[in-house]
Amino acid sequence: MDRILVDRRNFISQSGLLISGMILPSFLPKQPRGRSLGVALVGLGYYSTDLLAPALQETMHCHLAGIVTGSPEKIPVWQEKYGIADGNIYNYENMHEIANNPAIDVIYIVLPPSMHAEYAIKAANAGKHVWCEKPMAVTASECQAMIDACEKNKVKLSIGYRLQHEPNTQTIIKFSQTHPYGKISEIAVEAGYRENRTDHWKQIKKMGGGCMYDMGVYPLNAARYTAGEEPVAVTARHETTRPDIYHEVDEITLFELEFPSGAIAKCKTSFAESLNYLKAECEEGWYELKPFQAYNGVKGVASDGLKLNLTLSNQQARQMDDDALAIINDTSVLVPGMEGKRDIAIVESIYKAAATGQKVAL
Repeated sequence: MDRILVDRRNFISQSGLLISGMILPSFLPKQPRGRSLGVALVGLGYYSTDLLAPALQETMHCHLAGIVTGSPEKIPVWQEKYGIADGNIYNYENMHEIANNPAIDVIYIVLPPSMHAEYAIKAANAGKHVWCEKPMAVTASECQAMIDACEKNKVKLSIGYRLQHEPNTQTIIKFSQTHPYGKISEIAVEAGYRENRTDHWKQIKKMGGGCMYDMGVYPLNAARYTAGEEPVAVTARHETTRPDIYHEVDEITLFELEFPSGAIAKCKTSFAESLNYLKAECEEGWYELKPFQAYNGVKGVASDGLKLNLTLSNQQARQMDDDALAIINDTSVLVPGMEGKRDIAIVESIYKAAATGQKVAL
């Protein structure tokens, strides 16, 4: 075997990264298993219904305790399925009353992006810890208001970037610091799917619609954690295959990030086609994840044959247990509000670059 390959494998092994094929636990408990935080989901759309609520049946350190919904017809369905007490059910008008409910420790905001700041701030003012889905908000100033409200009320704020809790992604993040394949020269990241709905909030600008906000933060965040540094400039352009539907917001966005090291990230996000790929080209090889942002089955390989295929049964359960442990142990959350704000500040610059056709300094 080539000496460089042997040395690289030894380096990765000694760094604790050569653990292909292992099944990792979804948590690293520091507290007795009996301690569990009550979580209230705000917004009962697809993500809450099909992913978060089921994941909360698998978590060890938090559980589904309440709901906040503007759809009364959903209440009996959720109560029958999850046994939610009458006193733990709220609507958007009386959500502030959660402040008086000791059964709820965390409020998870799962609403259209334009509503994130308003309800995250309400949750913080109720004295509850805040988990908020990506994208964090529509503007960086809204993100900062969320951060300020949580700091003022001495509660933790975590953004729902599930992939940063995923083990193969965490290996990629470690590579950005250890450089086992040499200096990164180019990153390619793409994320998208075919959105066939035509009257959804994702097509409405005032609600935070557009592929860059919804899917685009995946390649944006991935480019940042793969590079291990913050970009200094961006260029971008929009495209569309269905202008009759995507006339308010972007259907397809392509953007290129420049990093201080000289690395370039070429990124694409789309509501027109299926895209799910990350690759880092380095001086001495490459590594990739394909798919890189699926709800399950994230896996990849490196140029020397290293397999990135650690198994995780439920990304959302891991994410919520990690965030619950940060609250229980009073430690830093893995993805704080500032991480979400950095992405949104860049998203604003991407839209500016696409509108002007000019490179925008970050």
